[in-house]
Amino acid sequence: MENKLKIVKEILKKYDQLHLLQFYSELTEEQKSNLLNQILKINFEEILYLYETSKKNVYVSTEEIEPIKYCDKSALTPIKIKQFSNTGIKYIKSGQVGVITLAGGQGTRLGFKGPKGTFTLETNPPMSLFEILCNYIKSASSKYKVQIPWYIMTSTNNYFDTRNFFEQNNYFGYNPKNITFFVQDNMPIIDVNGKLVLSEIYKINLASNGNGNLFSALKKSNLVLDMENKKLKWLFVSGIDNVLLNPLDSIFIGYTISSKCKIGSKTIFKENPKDLSWIFAKKNGKPAIIDCENFTEEISKLTDKKGNYLYRETNMLAHLFSLSALKKMSDITLPYHRAFRKNPFINYEGVKQVPDEPNIYKFEQFIFDSFEYFDNIALLRVNKENEFAPIKDFNGPYNPEIATEKYERLKNTL
Repeated sequence: MENKLKIVKEILKKYDQLHLLQFYSELTEEQKSNLLNQILKINFEEILYLYETSKKNVYVSTEEIEPIKYCDKSALTPIKIKQFSNTGIKYIKSGQVGVITLAGGQGTRLGFKGPKGTFTLETNPPMSLFEILCNYIKSASSKYKVQIPWYIMTSTNNYFDTRNFFEQNNYFGYNPKNITFFVQDNMPIIDVNGKLVLSEIYKINLASNGNGNLFSALKKSNLVLDMENKKLKWLFVSGIDNVLLNPLDSIFIGYTISSKCKIGSKTIFKENPKDLSWIFAKKNGKPAIIDCENFTEEISKLTDKKGNYLYRETNMLAHLFSLSALKKMSDITLPYHRAFRKNPFINYEGVKQVPDEPNIYKFEQFIFDSFEYFDNIALLRVNKENEFAPIKDFNGPYNPEIATEKYERLKNTL
């Protein structure tokens, strides 16, 4: 271990990170070994490069963007609805549609310890977010007499808790052979001075690196090949927290397939032009989601000749990817975005400290950065009241009480 310690010290000295060994002499032999091995796995060059380059704010000029076409679900004729629905049902029935759930988050903002998907709503009867989503899948499986593969991406922090939760609840009555868990990657978090942070005196603080890691995580887990073997053609991708989102909406699936696009997304209308939600647009001729800080309120008010707003379609994390699109993206590395967050850390005295305000940078890949690798995207605007009730925290507009009320009111129609 002495030789390994020498190598680690040389690495840490090179990148000015020797503080990570500050409490080394206090550790057990096992803790020393684990810490050294963890340090040797870290790409310091990459994380420090991200720290430096992400300081620069990237703004998109109006010359780079143009409106992107979308279809309003509420404006579809009964004939079109039937046509799209029949197409979607055909693909579901033939076993060509699977579901991917992004469930790497913890319930921290809900004051809840554990994977966010295990958070239970006061529905009648009470159900966890995982069970609500599973019920959509079970319903389609029963209705169309098909086994629908369900892939669940977890983080390293909640992988075992998530699996145990499913086992304890008998997989909510769904065949466990149809459920596959896989893990996304981690990135070290870093403080405002460019220093990596300890979560314990023997452990470096890592965080999952965003939903955009989906593609490489699928490849690493050999699940792209698994999907091919299962003859899947389309995968619906969403988060875990929107209780009104049916992952097997035949109209959306049929609409996307009929559009001849390789990817599709559901959108909701941004009612307030001052809202900070990111919006869909074309950037340099390719589909993209743009940070609203790049847009003045005047741009948000622009309309076409019919009075339709040009830049008001917002992301609701409800995407459909063809398998060919997933395969393509599994070989592409997406850029990282920096987020400023509050995170507990080990201070110079070796004591865990909880900050009162943001203190660290977290680096994440976003799934929507994949859109620019395709010529077009099928956008379907849906009714916010009928299909959007995510649970974010207890105090904002997207809280458990509102989500529960919406779900109870609409559950017989979903």
